[in-house]
Amino acid sequence: MTTLLDDSYTRQMTAPSDRLRATMAAARLSFTWLGVRKSLTSAQKNQAADSFGAEGKYLSAGKKLLDTSHPAFKAVTVIRGRTIAYWKDVSLPFPEAGIRLIRQDSISEFDLQVAEFRDELDDAVAELNRHYGELRLAARDRLGDLFDASDYPTTLIGMFAIEHDYPSIEPPNYLRQLSPELYEQECRRVQSRFDEAVQLAEQAFLDEITKLVEHVTERLSGEHNGKPKVFRDSAITNLTEFFERFRTLNIRSNEQLDELVVRAQQIVGGVEPQQLRDSGALRQQIVTQLSGVQSSLDGLLVDRPRRNIQRRPR
Repeated sequence: MTTLLDDSYTRQMTAPSDRLRATMAAARLSFTWLGVRKSLTSAQKNQAADSFGAEGKYLSAGKKLLDTSHPAFKAVTVIRGRTIAYWKDVSLPFPEAGIRLIRQDSISEFDLQVAEFRDELDDAVAELNRHYGELRLAARDRLGDLFDASDYPTTLIGMFAIEHDYPSIEPPNYLRQLSPELYEQECRRVQSRFDEAVQLAEQAFLDEITKLVEHVTERLSGEHNGKPKVFRDSAITNLTEFFERFRTLNIRSNEQLDELVVRAQQIVGGVEPQQLRDSGALRQQIVTQLSGVQSSLDGLLVDRPRRNIQRRPR
C-alpha cells in the first residue's frame, strides 16, 4: 500500500512538516445559519422567576422559535452535517480554529463538491420556506405570550448559506522587506504550526484506526444469547474507507503506524462481510490477527504523549 503522496518533489523532503507544507492548502468552511433560539427579555425572565420566588437576574431562560424536528427543517440541517463530514474526510486537522488542510491537487474537486452541497441547501431552504407559514403558526400556539412576530424574518431565503475559502497561513512576503526580524519570527510561528499539524494528523489517524479495529474485533468475537454477535457490513466498509483516506492523506510521520495500517489492510483485504457471518473459523482467524494489531496500536497510544516532534536544526 502506498502511503506517501505520489510526488517526486515531496519524496525528496525528509521532514513530514515540509511535505505537509508543500502539498497542502488551508481550507476554511463557514455557514450562515438562522438562529432558532432567543433569550427571554429581562421582563419575561422576571415574570418567570416570580413563580419560583427567585430574582430574574439569576435566571437564564430562552425560547425556541421554530420546530427543528419538522422534516423540512431537518433536511436543511442534514446538509450542513454532510458538508462538515465531507470537509473533515478529505482534510487533515490544523492548529487554528476553523481551518483544515486539504491536498492542493484536490482543490478543484473540493470546490465542485461544496458547490453541490450549496445547491442542495438552496433547494432544501426553498422547501422549508414553503412550510414557513405553518411553522410560525405552530410557534405562536406553543409560545403563547412569548411569541413575538419581530423575531421572525419575512422569508427564510438567504438565511442559510455555505461558504468556503482558502486563507493564507504563510508569512506575508511584504514583511521580508519591512521587518526581516518580524518575518523570521512569523516563519518560526508558521513552522511550529505545521509541526503541530503533523502531530494532530498522526493522532487523528491513530485514534480512528484503533477504534475501528476494536469495533471489528469486538463484533467478531464471542456470542450473544448463544449466537454470534450482530456484524454489520459497515464494520468492514468503514475500515476500507479509512485505508483509502490514509493512503491519500498520510504524510509518513510515523513508520510504526504506517506498518500497522498495512497489516490491518492485509488482514481484512478481500474479506466480505457475509463470509465472516458464514464462517466461524474465518471469524476466529481475523480476530486473532486483528488482536495483534490492536495490541500494537494500544502500545502506540500509550507511548504517544511522550513522543516529541523531531524538529529540524536551525
